[in-house]
Amino acid sequence: MSQATVEILLPEAVGTINPNLYGHFAEHLGSCIYEGIWVGEDAAIPNTGGIRDDVAEALRRISPPVIRWPGGCFADDYHWQDGIGPRSARPGAVNIHWGNVIESNAFGTHEFITFCRRVGAAPYICGNVGSGSPREMRDWVEYCNYPGGSTLSDRRAENGSPEPFGVRYWGVGNENWGCGGHFSPEDYGTEFKRFATYLRDYGTPLHLIACGPPGNDVAWTRRFFEKIRVEHPFHPPMHGYSAHYYCGTAGASTEYTEDQWYQLLYQAADLEPLIVQQRAVMDVFDPRRAIGLIVDEWGTWHPTEPGRNPAFLWQQNTMRDALVAALSLDIFNRHADKVVMGNIAQTINVLQSMILTDGPRMVTTPTYHVYDLYQAHQGGQSVRTLISAPSIGFHIGTERRELFGLTGSASLKGNTLTATLVNLHTAEPVESTLRLWGDAKCASAACTVLAHEDIHAHNTFEAPETVTSVARPVDLSGSVLSYICPPASVTRLDLRLGG
Repeated sequence: MSQATVEILLPEAVGTINPNLYGHFAEHLGSCIYEGIWVGEDAAIPNTGGIRDDVAEALRRISPPVIRWPGGCFADDYHWQDGIGPRSARPGAVNIHWGNVIESNAFGTHEFITFCRRVGAAPYICGNVGSGSPREMRDWVEYCNYPGGSTLSDRRAENGSPEPFGVRYWGVGNENWGCGGHFSPEDYGTEFKRFATYLRDYGTPLHLIACGPPGNDVAWTRRFFEKIRVEHPFHPPMHGYSAHYYCGTAGASTEYTEDQWYQLLYQAADLEPLIVQQRAVMDVFDPRRAIGLIVDEWGTWHPTEPGRNPAFLWQQNTMRDALVAALSLDIFNRHADKVVMGNIAQTINVLQSMILTDGPRMVTTPTYHVYDLYQAHQGGQSVRTLISAPSIGFHIGTERRELFGLTGSASLKGNTLTATLVNLHTAEPVESTLRLWGDAKCASAACTVLAHEDIHAHNTFEAPETVTSVARPVDLSGSVLSYICPPASVTRLDLRLGG
């Protein structure tokens, strides 16, 4: 059994964990929207206004703070006026990015806002810079947010929503270095300023998010900020800057060796230098951090399951994906002073999803259960956490690498300390000694664990509860605590602090 020390420095606050770090992403891709969220009012699948009841209820249980839509690459070929008004009159369009299937536009702006309200999330709309115009995006903002009296706001009322939607988060383009137009950072900087100039508050303060780099490309970020030369007050405004990071795969979604288990977790850990290094470049131009760093696409990306359309990016989700999610959320928590939003890709039936559906059947994934465990961190005060544990040796091909054996984070709300610990070992438990620095001591504790003896374990429609979190009894008190993390596990400890 490995030994580890977890030092939780209660007097050393990092920053408030923005709930938006636990955000989601839903794109018109495969069966994420159609079947995953939208089945239509006449469907045999239980629904309210066309939105699946089982999916909405499952998402509400994990408290999603924000959902990004309609893409992704889809966003930069999406024309929002195609998705409003009577559904029978909405035009069909070819989804050029994801399989050349016909997009019915049955799920548009009104349906998305309704879905967000059903699950308790704030809407984050990504505008079309790649094939759209400043006028098109400007009109979308007015349609959504202007109180009434303009042609567009009156049209919104005619379509069933007299009250404005109050959409705060707006992405000014998506992946504009790639599918969003293949811009250079300088050219995109020009486009950002042109588009943002015409986006107005209309009573709802906007949070405008610029497209950042592919992965941790610090040169892209530097060149973009050099082009726009941030000044305060900056006109036009920019409130967020987004990077995307996919850790990819190693092996396949459910078939991988022990080395490939570690390889994927090793790749996922590169999210941390991305946050640190991207924020460092931004700080040169924005030392007061008025512009928040956002990671609005992240997660695993495995080969498509055999027999499925490769353009639909459907993949199974195992304990390995759960540990990628937990490791990544702990990174967000530990750097709560540097990053303000994260949106896992994607919510349903695509890539590292929370939920899988098959007709009327629905199953929650191991990643869903991580989000359920970690929602206690939302809005908490991140406190500095130092973990010392033996590293794990593994191979990528013939090259030997090392990966930390234990990771985690901690946050404080009132007198409740939430500590999450991730044991990356496939078969070895880790005995962890937790030391609480400061005057507080643990008066009582509760423990919830996500684990399985099979590192390939996953939930299926036939066995939907193979992987699920369970409460375990613990008897912890004082300022020095001992806890054994099971192999390949995620643990949440809820510690009630006393004097």
